[in-house]
Amino acid sequence: MIFSSASFLFAFLPCVAVVYYILRSRLARNVFLTLVSLFFYAWGEPWFVLVMLLSIVINWFVALRIGAGRHKKAWLVAGLVCDLGLLGVFKYLGFLMENVNWVFRLSLPVPQIVLPIGISFFTFQAISYIIDVYRGEGRVQKNLMNVCLYISFFPQLIAGPIVRYQTFDDQITTRRETLDDFCEGVRRFILGLAKKVLLANNLAALADTAFAMETTELSLVATWLAAIAYLLQLYFDFSGYSDMAIGLARMFGFHLLENFQTPFIARSIAGFWKRWHISLTSWFRDYLYFPLGGSRVSKGRLVFNMGVVWLLTGLWHGAQWTYLAWGGVFFVLQVFERFTGAGKWFEKHWIGHVYLCLMVLIASVVSRADSIPHALALYQSMFGLDGSAIFDNTARMFLREYGVFIAAGMLCCLPAPRRVPDALRGVGLAAAGFVAITYVVMGSYNPFIYFNF
Repeated sequence: MIFSSASFLFAFLPCVAVVYYILRSRLARNVFLTLVSLFFYAWGEPWFVLVMLLSIVINWFVALRIGAGRHKKAWLVAGLVCDLGLLGVFKYLGFLMENVNWVFRLSLPVPQIVLPIGISFFTFQAISYIIDVYRGEGRVQKNLMNVCLYISFFPQLIAGPIVRYQTFDDQITTRRETLDDFCEGVRRFILGLAKKVLLANNLAALADTAFAMETTELSLVATWLAAIAYLLQLYFDFSGYSDMAIGLARMFGFHLLENFQTPFIARSIAGFWKRWHISLTSWFRDYLYFPLGGSRVSKGRLVFNMGVVWLLTGLWHGAQWTYLAWGGVFFVLQVFERFTGAGKWFEKHWIGHVYLCLMVLIASVVSRADSIPHALALYQSMFGLDGSAIFDNTARMFLREYGVFIAAGMLCCLPAPRRVPDALRGVGLAAAGFVAITYVVMGSYNPFIYFNF
């Protein structure tokens, strides 16, 4: 079940909200939220919920043993092995076997394992919980249901934001639901729904069409339009989902941290990643980069630390060579910025905006391509190295049918004007929400990129 589906908007959410506010005690509300979160996750593939429940029980038990004070490190290692083992089997085993067969020219069977939706997100939340308990930065939760609610909480279960337990713990028992919070949650949810349905879905239609075509059928302009459409789709798909998740949580009294802060106004790659998918970036910083030594190390070690982080960031996004290459591109760019001083220079000059957008756009192509050869062919087309036309009927069709969505997407990447009256903002948001719901009712094209993670 996805947030932009009719079943969620007109059945699940209204029923959950009504029953939740009929219940009066905090315990009853928490139990109810836990049960509906498990139901929400089991909606598409019921057996997936067993995988998540196994992860919940393991990490609850490991945290208890760590909190007991004996053999803390051994229990932490055991917990990490279980968490990463589950993630590895479901997400990476097939990829590993394919490459073993290719390298050693074998014919070993490649398991076709269905990936549980959102496993990368809830696994990272579970890992952060046991590490925080081990470090003494979070308290041990003896109540299994509270741990279950933390990991399975349906607003952020499928695609984040990745929530730290210490930001969620107190809210489980002490949150206060208010009318202002509920209304703000509805407003934020509508904003995310409009981003997703009106912008991301329409841009996806262009991107999916173009990336499915042979590169010889794409002119230079058509390829650039496809790349721009995909990057904008990715942004509005994921930031829209984050807005909906934050809004839904707010309706039930929970305050989640922001996950996007107008990333395209940054002037460097480092600045961009402080604004894009903030919960993932901070997770890798706190639980991998800093333990490796961070930046207070020799240059050689710093390059190694950055390389490990970007390699694993790419792998986290997907078990494909294209995602590893995508991580490699950002690794090279960050090494370039840090060791040449270019990052600091770009931060001070307007040209940094152009540089940032161009580099992120180029990097996004390889993450969307079907393979490395496909990505290279797309780059050849983008830079006129394959002999294709500069402009053709395909580019003309893209502009005619999707130009308004590209323009609107680029405009909506900018910070909202501060001087717009609140009443006008409200009317605009209501209109966008009405049109978005109309799209949902009509059953328009409705993919969700980050469900694959």
